[in-house]
Amino acid sequence: MIAKLTGVLDATGDDWAVVDVGGVGYQVFCSARTLGKLEAIGAPVRLAVETHVREDHIHLYGFLDAAERDWFRLLMTVQGVGAKTALAILSSLAPADLAAAIADGDKATVSRAQGIGQKLALRIVTELKDRAAQLRPADTRSDTRAASSTNDAVSALVNLGYRRNDAMNAVAGALGRIGADAPLDQLIKAGLKELNT
Repeated sequence: MIAKLTGVLDATGDDWAVVDVGGVGYQVFCSARTLGKLEAIGAPVRLAVETHVREDHIHLYGFLDAAERDWFRLLMTVQGVGAKTALAILSSLAPADLAAAIADGDKATVSRAQGIGQKLALRIVTELKDRAAQLRPADTRSDTRAASSTNDAVSALVNLGYRRNDAMNAVAGALGRIGADAPLDQLIKAGLKELNT
């Protein structure tokens, strides 16, 4: 099983990146949050990897940090949550925000992720309530502020008429360029720039 990739960023797409490791390109599916934090093409990259082997394919899922990978694994234990759904949740919520939402029983926050209905959000909150506390960081204030700005920027772009997935990818790209501490107005402007390039 592949657990980590260290190499050079070769290409990226809407939900994937290709990491060149010694001349071999590995396609790795990633959340918008991870993709947004990757450097430019040709830059060094190191990803924690979760490998899924099935009869008809082998998929690699990549994460910049172990916390996101741990949440990916935990989300997949919930009935009805597959890899694509888990990545959608992690694209919309930082691990700290997801932990807080589950601890508070806040299914509305969880259901903001693309493709997550109220029933599935309730199942996630209910089934993970006890286990989520183990993954919750001690101080989540800065992550919570950054995720709140991210969600607000995505909402602003959607209100301007952009598709949610495009808005999420644009904001993730903007975060990679200007940083998670950027004010909301700068994040929205940077997201618009991403969408118009």
